[in-house]
Amino acid sequence: MPGGGALALLLPTWALAQPDQAPVAALWQTLLPQLLCAMLALMGLTLALLSRIHARERHLVFLAALMGLWVLRSALDWVTLPQLGEDRRLLLSTALLPWLSLCLIQFLLRPTGGQRPWLDLALPLQAVLVPLSLLLLPAQMTLLSQAWSALLVLQVLAAMAWHLRERRGLRTPVLLGLGAIALLLELVTPWRPAALVLPLLLLALGLQIILNIAHARVNAEHLQLEHEQHAQAKVADIERSFSEMAEQKLEQVTERERKRIAADLHDDLGAKLLTIVHTSESDRISTLAREALEEMRLSVRGLTGKPVQLLDALGDWRAEVVSRLGQANILAEWKAPAEEVIHTLQARAYVQTTRIFREAVSNIIKHSGATHCVVSCTVLDGDFLVVIQDNGQGITTELDGRLDKGHGMASMKSRAKQMHGQCLVESGPGWGTVIRLTIPL
Repeated sequence: MPGGGALALLLPTWALAQPDQAPVAALWQTLLPQLLCAMLALMGLTLALLSRIHARERHLVFLAALMGLWVLRSALDWVTLPQLGEDRRLLLSTALLPWLSLCLIQFLLRPTGGQRPWLDLALPLQAVLVPLSLLLLPAQMTLLSQAWSALLVLQVLAAMAWHLRERRGLRTPVLLGLGAIALLLELVTPWRPAALVLPLLLLALGLQIILNIAHARVNAEHLQLEHEQHAQAKVADIERSFSEMAEQKLEQVTERERKRIAADLHDDLGAKLLTIVHTSESDRISTLAREALEEMRLSVRGLTGKPVQLLDALGDWRAEVVSRLGQANILAEWKAPAEEVIHTLQARAYVQTTRIFREAVSNIIKHSGATHCVVSCTVLDGDFLVVIQDNGQGITTELDGRLDKGHGMASMKSRAKQMHGQCLVESGPGWGTVIRLTIPL
């Protein structure tokens, strides 16, 4: 036969010792069962290790034991021992059946309903009764073996039906249905391929369980990652909430302290300055006291923290700028925003802007020599813009060539920066000075 020599190399030496056995028949009857048994033994060992590692997979030890017992039972069919007669072979093969049934039933029922004490007692007792009945009635051994086999197969089929009804575990109805067919085939027919179906199904079931455990591990890792991300997000929310609470608490404490300081300034220092204004016989002292009183009131207004309507602030600034420049014989031209102003200023922004206006007006009166000043106020893209322009002699740049070295320019720029704005100064001899103030609303 072509290829017969190569096929003969794959067969066990004890199988080749039978001259009346064809190589293909030897392959089918000896080598293939041996390969399946070896694969079942490895699969059983793998499942046994998984049952020890994973606490939720303890029932896999029954499937591992089932595979080991099947390997032992199959070995009785193709291992030749002179001292082992047909009666003893049948006795041993039948004695293993209840243990196979016990392992399979426990494997099927453990995941669906937990442990059943009565079943844990009945199945081992049945495993003892089967060989005992065969030993007590040796003349009826074949008939008893067939009866016990039928009863055990019915028990397994009932366990399969219960498992399918519960719809739990990692097994699929397809594999269990095929397993039931394989048991019936082995029971009712001597056809040799039927005996190979069940080990193949056991291997497929073991592979599916391993794949399901691996898939569950991947899902668990993804779920753990999601939980970690969720926990990190919660921690971030808690930290943000704590930070906001701390800032709010700090703001409340700061606000209370500001109000206390403002009340002390108004009640104590304000009263004393007002007394000096009304009782001093020196005009200079009275003027200085009045200016100090105005500064103190402005500071108190900033400390109280009450927002100021921009329209009201424009009225205050216009009155003060026009009045002070008029007293210095400087013509003041005030240009208000073209449209109605509905914005508000924070108290600190109002105070800082007022001081910038005062500093700019003081510079014009003391240093510019101007006769005319134009103040333009506009609101553009959420910013409050102020342009103060005079026709004076301009600011000299003798000091390091910088305009912020004198006349309080650095102070004005610093105040604008505190409000997250900017103050720009443009000046030159003979064409006056332009101050551009930008404040975000």
